[in-house]
Formats: sequence, C-alpha cells, structure tokens
Amino acid sequence: MTFELWPAIDLKGGECVRLLYGDMERSTTYAKSPAAQAWRFRDAGFDRLHVVDLDGAFAGAPANAEAVQAILYETDAKVQLGGGIRDRETVDRWLDLGITRVILGTAAVKDPALVKGAAKAHEGRIVVGIDARDGLVATEGWAQGSEMTAIDLGRRFEDAGVAAIVFTDIGRDGALTGVNVEATAELARALTIPVLASGGVKDADDIKALALHKADGVAGAILGRSLYEGTIDPSEAQGIARTA
Repeated sequence: MTFELWPAIDLKGGECVRLLYGDMERSTTYAKSPAAQAWRFRDAGFDRLHVVDLDGAFAGAPANAEAVQAILYETDAKVQLGGGIRDRETVDRWLDLGITRVILGTAAVKDPALVKGAAKAHEGRIVVGIDARDGLVATEGWAQGSEMTAIDLGRRFEDAGVAAIVFTDIGRDGALTGVNVEATAELARALTIPVLASGGVKDADDIKALALHKADGVAGAILGRSLYEGTIDPSEAQGIARTA
C-alpha cells in the first residue's frame, strides 16, 4: 500500500475555496479558476487531486459540474470527487467522464445499498466519506448530525469492495491546528479498508505522524489550507510519502 497525498480543491460558486470548520459562511477564496489550481498542483508533482463540490454537498445534487470538467480537461492527475452525489446515475456519469474515484458521504449513511451496489459495479472506484464532529458522523454538507460513530459507519462497508475511506475531523478542518492522528489511526485499526486522513493537516510533522500508522491502515492524507498557505512544502511532503 502506497502512502498517498491528495491536494484538495473545494468548489464554491465555481471558485476554489477553503472553509473553516465546514462553515459555508467562513470561506476563503484561493483561486478564481479551479482548473488553473489543478494545473499548479500537478506542476508541483502531485498526481492525485481531491475535489469536493461544496455547493452540491448542501444542495444534494452536483452544482459545480463545469468546474469539475475543466479540472479533468486541464490535468492528467487522478481525481476523486465528492459532494452532492446521491444516486447511481450521477456516480456512473462522473466515472464515465473520467473521474477516477467517486466519494459517497451522505449516501453512505442514508443509502448504504447505493454505495455497495456502486462499489460492486465499479471495483476500486468508490470511496466512502466519513465526516465526524466530536466522534459522531455528520451529513448533508456537515449540516446534519447523527448518533452514528465513524467506526460503526465504516464497518457497514467491510467486504463491500470500497477502495478507501476519507475520514474528516470537522472540528479541525481548515484550521491548520494539526490532524487528528489518534482518531484516524483508531478508525484504520478497526477496519480493513484503507483510511485517508482529512482535516487540520498543518505541516510535515503531521504527515510524518500519519505515515507512522501506515501499517494500521492509514493510507495517506488530504492536504488543503496547508498547501494554500505554504505551511507544507510540496517537495518535502512528497518525499515523506515516498519513504513512508
């Protein structure tokens, strides 16, 4: 298992933004052109991109399709896409258009049969997004809470053919306060599905700390504000990942 780094491109109103704690009212715009930002990440050596349609996540249907298609046109990087994907037709359409992996979050809670069916039909191309606040899963763009734990949700999809789980600690997302290594590793140890850490990654030390848990099933990290604000050097981050 390789240790993967996925720079994040979050889409709001057709622009590349980062939210603080998942709050749509607390967004910072980093690029007017998401496609140009995708090219910059690719030029920096990253061969994977984590794209989220924030408007779609809240609306329950894709809302930034044009920006996503422009990213696909601009770069040859592998792209995993989440946000507002709630039915099989949308899953199939994005995969047909060239998305490498589709992330299902709200659907994983509310329609697990959709996730399992898609994972069976598209082996290695379906990812489950688990977003947690204080250990409990949130849905609908993080606007709705639940009583389900991240581990309980992850266990629903053991042996379902899911490629990975993206685990986001909402309380750290976009804050540069440091990734929740302990919760990520605990989830990875409880499952056989590889886990990608998201939320709060600040610097190279966070990546090193996560890489120490590769044997537990921590498969990499999503990098957001740390890249935009320059608290992580792309070359250093990729060097850590290669030697993990």
